[in-house]
Amino acid sequence: MTRYKHPLLTVDAVINTIEGKIIFIKRKNSPYKGSWALPGGFVEYGETVEEAVIREVKEETGAKIEIQDLLGVYSDPARDPRGHLVTICFLAIKTEGMLKADTDATEVACFTVNEAMEMNLAFDHNKILKDAIKRIS
Repeated sequence: MTRYKHPLLTVDAVINTIEGKIIFIKRKNSPYKGSWALPGGFVEYGETVEEAVIREVKEETGAKIEIQDLLGVYSDPARDPRGHLVTICFLAIKTEGMLKADTDATEVACFTVNEAMEMNLAFDHNKILKDAIKRIS
């Protein structure tokens, strides 16, 4: 049987708080170690993308979320220096939980839209954020 290379599947979330801010994590690991990013990560085998984003957000931020909508699929082969990773990004709201960085995050913080737009985010998260703001506005 011929072996083919395939992209890996990830999820991300643009999460709004009740105060109208967006939740970000500071990355603990390379690539982009020390950079701010949207919460997210790899989809595990046997898991839906919806289950994956809820799990990843809880693991990285301590927050429980409710998915509001699909924002988009981001598949540029150069979006991640580790290889071809496709992300499915969701719009979500924080429903409960105290924010506490864990697993792949050293910090978790909330920023206003204006603050977030000035940040140099990891991966293609600036593009994702711009798309989210267009959708929300």
